[in-house]
Amino acid sequence: MTAATPRSRIVRLDLNGHAFDYAPGQAVVIVEADAGKRRPYSIAAAPEDARHDRCLELLVGIDGEGRGGPPFPLEPGSPVDIEGPVGTFTFPDAPEERDFVFVAGGTGIAPLRAMMRHAIANPARIDHVGLLYSARTPDEFAYAEEFRALASRGVIELQQTVTRASEEIDWSGIRGRIDRTALTALVHDPRTLCFVCGPAAMVDDIPRLLGEIGVARERIKIEDW
Repeated sequence: MTAATPRSRIVRLDLNGHAFDYAPGQAVVIVEADAGKRRPYSIAAAPEDARHDRCLELLVGIDGEGRGGPPFPLEPGSPVDIEGPVGTFTFPDAPEERDFVFVAGGTGIAPLRAMMRHAIANPARIDHVGLLYSARTPDEFAYAEEFRALASRGVIELQQTVTRASEEIDWSGIRGRIDRTALTALVHDPRTLCFVCGPAAMVDDIPRLLGEIGVARERIKIEDW
């Protein structure tokens, strides 16, 4: 387990040598058998990563005392019962599109990271990958160094925006909620396949804004949390 942001942790579940096939974007259900508690968590790594690392990677939100949401134990070595994979918010097996834009809010980055890593693992099938990531403050971008490194190498095009940072916070990037201007900068072709995951208010807004810049509704895949 490692810190991702002040309010989230990256948790890796050892597969103990077992195969676990899933589509990029799917989730697992964590089960606490004794208490009957169940909760889905999106897998934050591509299937290629899971096969290589022999583990599943999750992005888990924590409370003010550093505890994971129920029924998730965060102690290293704790046994965890999982079910799945579950979910239909996935990257297609053979998309006709070659341009992809991922729009994330907060920990909604988890399934989008899995999709994006899967896409860039198959570069012959893509022309452009863009990531537009919104967080409350600059320190709440999970996987920030990874994304910036990919952007610096020209693998992806990256934009980040903070929604609650005061002027006193050192942030030279975009401020405020994702708007049409930010989307236009990343969507170079109306035939782009777009994936959106984050808070309900954001997921409500983005399809309308994408529609205004010419992206057809069938090319917009959404998931809220």
